Amino acid sequence: MAAKVASSPYARGGAPAARSRPPGPPGLPILGNLLGLARDPLAFYTDCAERYGDIVGMRLGGWPALLLNDPDDIESVLVKQHRSYVRNSFFWRHVTAVFGNGLLTSEGALWQRQRRLAAPAFTGPRLTRYGETMVAHTGAMLDTWKAGEIRDVHADMMVLTLRIAAESLFGAVVEEDVETIKRDGDAITREIAARFTRLFVIPDIVPLPGHLRYRRGIRRLEAIVARILRQRRADPEVHSDLLSNLMQARDETGQPMPDRQLRDEVLTMLLAGQETTALALTWSWYLIGQHPEVDARLGAEVEAVLGGRAPTIDDLPRLRYTGQVITEAMRLFPPAWALGREATVDCEIGGYPVPKGTTLFICPWILHRSARFFDEPAAFRPERWEGSLAKDLPRFAYLPFGGGPRICIGNRFALMEASLVLATVAQRFSLTWQASRPVIPLPSITLRPDGGVWVKLAARAGTPAGANRREARFQA
Repeated sequence: MAAKVASSPYARGGAPAARSRPPGPPGLPILGNLLGLARDPLAFYTDCAERYGDIVGMRLGGWPALLLNDPDDIESVLVKQHRSYVRNSFFWRHVTAVFGNGLLTSEGALWQRQRRLAAPAFTGPRLTRYGETMVAHTGAMLDTWKAGEIRDVHADMMVLTLRIAAESLFGAVVEEDVETIKRDGDAITREIAARFTRLFVIPDIVPLPGHLRYRRGIRRLEAIVARILRQRRADPEVHSDLLSNLMQARDETGQPMPDRQLRDEVLTMLLAGQETTALALTWSWYLIGQHPEVDARLGAEVEAVLGGRAPTIDDLPRLRYTGQVITEAMRLFPPAWALGREATVDCEIGGYPVPKGTTLFICPWILHRSARFFDEPAAFRPERWEGSLAKDLPRFAYLPFGGGPRICIGNRFALMEASLVLATVAQRFSLTWQASRPVIPLPSITLRPDGGVWVKLAARAGTPAGANRREARFQA
């Protein structure tokens, strides 16, 4: 691991207390730094970190902002002083029509209550049952693949993880809704990406083309959620999934969760809950498809551990390289590429005063690609995780799921799903990225590949057709 650099005047302990604002990029009148951010957020934040160091001062229109690039400062915000910061309203104000007061956006007592209700769905024996569902759906997808095909693996992973989330968390197979959710989810994501760079909020009721697509998409998704809730209420069978936890919950007065809150939670999990895994897998295939030596080692491990049978959750400790591939892909292309917080009181970070209302940005995209923490940071090297790197890193130098009390509730679910899907696919196919279809990262709420990730399928050498043996297939 590369040694951490601490020589900049604004790094740990270097900022004089008398200085009221850290260095940062010059901005324009009124707009501040919004124009640079709008052009290319990834390049803008990266350039800021390289030029100005661990604490960067910015302005987003009339809002003061800081970019934090030091793990100690990040730990202070996410853990040690987390009660002084909330999810950043400058950005989340753009998505209330989609996620409402769901787990992703809620705060305070409401968030704590919803988190407690959701937590059992992501722990214990339920994870084992989810593993069977994950492998079964992956096998069904692979039955439709053919050697020699060129496919958009991002589209495939989005559909696959949506089916898995719908069945695992809500007991609902939404085959007829998959294309609707995918299409409208894409439209909503693009509109949100555009809104993130606006100086002010334009009300949804204003009939801009993007607003019209956004509102239509939300209405169609709400109709799907309403049907899922109706079907569950009419179902006399006892279920033990996330949806049942939420519907059976009662407040201190004995009242059930309001329909609007149920809608917010289900829509949050359907859209945001499955996308992290889909993107981790998509970026994994993008990287594997350019590195035949990684593909060969992955295939060899899967064959050695599984011998042609379907993987199970019990195999994960032995599928070590498979897990390292996922870990490394999420280092280079973290689905949650940036985190935002807002100071609720006057604070101090790194010797600088932080006035109430200041927006704080934490960017895993920058941290994960820093030479301070990773040798050859731009290289895709899953084997870097074989030794003690994970233990030796500063605690918040690698944070693909965030950190602190608001760490992603589904992180274990996502990692298990990614490893099982990767192993199941690698049993039967090698995927080669098609360089004629360039990939452009699209930073919105998540980091998506604009235009997809196109790969060519080849049957895995030495693996018989149908190698997953169908034990894990679901019953008709």
